[in-house]
Amino acid sequence: MYGVYLRQLTFEVEEAEDGREALAKAISRRPAVLVTETRLPGIGGVELCQLLRADAMTRSIAIVVVTADAVSTSAELAQAAGADGVLFKPCLPDQLAGEIGRVMAASPAAGRGSLRRAHVRGDTRQPPSPPPDLYCPVCEEPLRYVVSHVGGVSERNSEQWDYFDCAGCRGTFEYRHRTRKLRTSPVSMPSLSRFGT
Repeated sequence: MYGVYLRQLTFEVEEAEDGREALAKAISRRPAVLVTETRLPGIGGVELCQLLRADAMTRSIAIVVVTADAVSTSAELAQAAGADGVLFKPCLPDQLAGEIGRVMAASPAAGRGSLRRAHVRGDTRQPPSPPPDLYCPVCEEPLRYVVSHVGGVSERNSEQWDYFDCAGCRGTFEYRHRTRKLRTSPVSMPSLSRFGT
């Protein structure tokens, strides 16, 4: 749920199945911010914070911990381990996005890989890369291009998503240029209706 919401805000999101994978991705990709649970298989969220803060390559990554343990000791342990922010569940996606913005603004590495909106983003019918000719994975009819969304964390690391609809099955689809994958669109068509049908 958080990943879908953050992607709609044009954040580039990488997900991990457990703490070990999160640690490996943090070391290899050095994201601007890492969001973790306290209870993860393999390496827990508190230990993950400690490991990231102990390594010179990863200590500047901003860390937000989300926990279901609604006791102050969980927050204290996470902050002592190096977390920049702690949120308690239930935590709405917009609360998480706000906390990410807060820790990024306070981060000493805010200029590097920042999630601030420094380049032009938005919907367009004249995207940097032309949309491909695609066919519906449900009924195999040609898909009709509707609009593109250009986003990403910077001009150098821009992202492009193309949105399509299908006259045959009336489905809506999203094509992401970076991964070259077509999937059912999480964006509702009413939000795209201003571009015509």
